[in-house]
Amino acid sequence: MADLAQPAPRFREIASGKLGDARIQGALDEATDRLMTNRIAAWAGLPGVEELRQRAHEIRMEVIDDLDGHVARFTDALEDRGGHVYFARTADEASAYIADVCRKRGAKLAAKSKSMASEEIGLNAALEAVGVTPVETDLGEYILQLAGEHPVHIVAPAIEKTAGQVAELLSAVGGKWVPPELEALTNAARTQLRETFLEADVGITGANFGVSETGSVCLVTNEGNARLVSSLPPVHVAIMGMERLVPTTVDLAVLLKLLARSGTGQKITVYTTLLTGPRRPGETDGPEEQHVVILDNGRTKLLRGRYREMLACIRCGACLNVCPVYRKTGGAAYSDVYSGPMGAVLLPLLVGLEQAPSLPHASSLCGACTAACPVKIPLHELLLDLRRDLVAEHVAPWWERLGFTLWSLAWSRPLGYRLSTALARLGQPLAGLLGPGRVWSRGRKLPRFGRRYRDRR
Repeated sequence: MADLAQPAPRFREIASGKLGDARIQGALDEATDRLMTNRIAAWAGLPGVEELRQRAHEIRMEVIDDLDGHVARFTDALEDRGGHVYFARTADEASAYIADVCRKRGAKLAAKSKSMASEEIGLNAALEAVGVTPVETDLGEYILQLAGEHPVHIVAPAIEKTAGQVAELLSAVGGKWVPPELEALTNAARTQLRETFLEADVGITGANFGVSETGSVCLVTNEGNARLVSSLPPVHVAIMGMERLVPTTVDLAVLLKLLARSGTGQKITVYTTLLTGPRRPGETDGPEEQHVVILDNGRTKLLRGRYREMLACIRCGACLNVCPVYRKTGGAAYSDVYSGPMGAVLLPLLVGLEQAPSLPHASSLCGACTAACPVKIPLHELLLDLRRDLVAEHVAPWWERLGFTLWSLAWSRPLGYRLSTALARLGQPLAGLLGPGRVWSRGRKLPRFGRRYRDRR
């Protein structure tokens, strides 16, 4: 595993910094509200959306129930069509294989499209270590690469950047001022990246889905850069989490209906591409070689446990957009890769609870994430299970375990509940004398919604 959990122990520290930044708060509110509103509207216009969600859940769980079989069928199908498949047990194995593919081709430049899996395995650093320059070609990822930062959202990686900040970054690279306007920024990035597409020795993409039946890799983008990355360079490498397989193209169609609507509110993304093997004799487009790296990196250990449903995630980002915690803390508080409710569940499972003890508590348990999930993953229930594991595995500090044990014992009986609340009421005047409680009891610094609630009592 790469440095997925590195920031997780500092969740509170990073979150506090984000909460104090008015610019970031405004950017998060505006972007997540727009994405959430778009999803709600898109779902409302989709007939039988709940039945479709249930079917999508069944498709994902069908794969997870027979994951080894689907990996084998995908491998056979793609190799029959001239592709190469490598199963990587760890992040290091995946990075080493891709670096070796680059070395054998004498590659110096790798063009990359957006891939959370490549972030997960720390691929850019591994390529640089062997003399290959990786260039991100997704606009958001390119901006973050210039800034030396990591994605903070699955779908909108540069969600916290303003137009002014982007203009400064692109101006510094291009050597001339770029105005902070959308069209000008897009044109500047297109100009800067054009030579990368034409000169790259290797193209590297993620994979939204793989089709077991045909050995096809499905790429879903709005910018078209993944098509260039996977077709212009002589070698194409796709990195795919082993759980991202679907049985057939018919099943793929079900998931595509939900992915675009859940992620951005579109009926379908602008570029939805199926790649099945390298260029064949007589064809003029496509790479000479296609490699698919199937990534385990901790996923296998989830197959038989109660967290197996987390493998059904299709990385749409819908849970981030509705989560009241993510919408204030931003993505960096979780990790360099996965964030929001899905990250709060997945990261502790992949790297171990002791490496990410704060993340199961990064939730209000309101259930909005579960309601928004297109494949019906019970995210808030999984977060509760992780909190129980924190106690059972003695990861939580002793005083926290003791406190919650006493609290649960007290509130498990009516008498205990009444006694504890009575004691709390008796202690209220003392709390008022000690500081903030005294001020709040008079309503002087109570937030507006709090004053309204108090006045209605």
